[in-house]
Amino acid sequence: MITVDAALRRSLRAAALLPLLVLGACVAPPKKSTPAMPVPAAVSTPAPAPAPAIPPAAVAAPLPEAPTPFDLEREDIRAFIDEVSAKNSIPAADVRALLAQGMRQPRIIAAITRPAESVLRWFEYSNRLVSAERVARGVEFARSQSARLDAVHAKTGVSPEYIVAIIGIETNYGRNKGSWRVLDALMTLGFDYPPRSRFFRSELEQFLLLVREEKLDPLSTLGSYAGAMGAPQFMPSSYRRYAVNGALDGASDARRDLFENWDDVIGSVANYFVEHGWQREQPAIITAEADADTMAAVMPILDRRNLELNETAAGARARGFTLPASIGDDTQVILVPAELADRANVRVGLRNFHVITRYNRSI
Repeated sequence: MITVDAALRRSLRAAALLPLLVLGACVAPPKKSTPAMPVPAAVSTPAPAPAPAIPPAAVAAPLPEAPTPFDLEREDIRAFIDEVSAKNSIPAADVRALLAQGMRQPRIIAAITRPAESVLRWFEYSNRLVSAERVARGVEFARSQSARLDAVHAKTGVSPEYIVAIIGIETNYGRNKGSWRVLDALMTLGFDYPPRSRFFRSELEQFLLLVREEKLDPLSTLGSYAGAMGAPQFMPSSYRRYAVNGALDGASDARRDLFENWDDVIGSVANYFVEHGWQREQPAIITAEADADTMAAVMPILDRRNLELNETAAGARARGFTLPASIGDDTQVILVPAELADRANVRVGLRNFHVITRYNRSI
């Protein structure tokens, strides 16, 4: 059984570092902008007394365009319909009839093209996302789902705190699963967002197959503006490939429900990790001990957007970090900047850390 105490609270806070770094990887790099016009320097000659100021008229922000149907006679949409029909033995008329009910959503284009936020330091991310309320909800979730979490842990070796942290960061334990029709999101991005159109068209095809397999209503299935679904926010391709029926009592209706069934949600998150190479009963991230000078020297050269195991334990030790003796010199690691408010801080990610960074990476 899971003991819900201060140790679990610390585990939840530590595990939350992992999906936060994943989210950073999912942010598109900001577009290059044209240089701002220089601000003229103030002149030193005295200016005449100003006239009474007239408040400027309020300028209303432009409203997004209204949603509109897609033109199914567009060459690219017709080609998509024909391809999906031929590949999957679905009548073209059925594909066309469903796509005819999709709506182009300009607000989705606005959301995905919004300039990326500046990269925050770890303690800033922690303060923003790992609130006392979220931790309390995580503890409550771990208590209520302890049997499921323990069973999945025994079967897969994935520690409960990582599953709990992922679900908490993704949807606040199922509270924020998204409010966009997945059909609209994937059509909008697949047909009217050229930078990622190939990816989102592929996900649209996967969604059309998923709704048939899982008997979902394609017109009422909701998710994020990028088309991620359910409590764990799986894209359609991940849903089809990694979701499992996690019934503990052996009863199964063969459906995999990531929206309401916590057996399926918890089992599917763990299965995603296993399929990406999770090492049983191994840590994901450890503390790197070093003096303040070493920490301060290493921090500026770390790329916080790098999520690859591009260092070895021997290399980390050569930089001045002390690692547990159980970590062999040839172990692949990644040095993770995890600065605190008052000092530099580096942690060492291991293979399981790398596995977790694969989660949600494609959005």
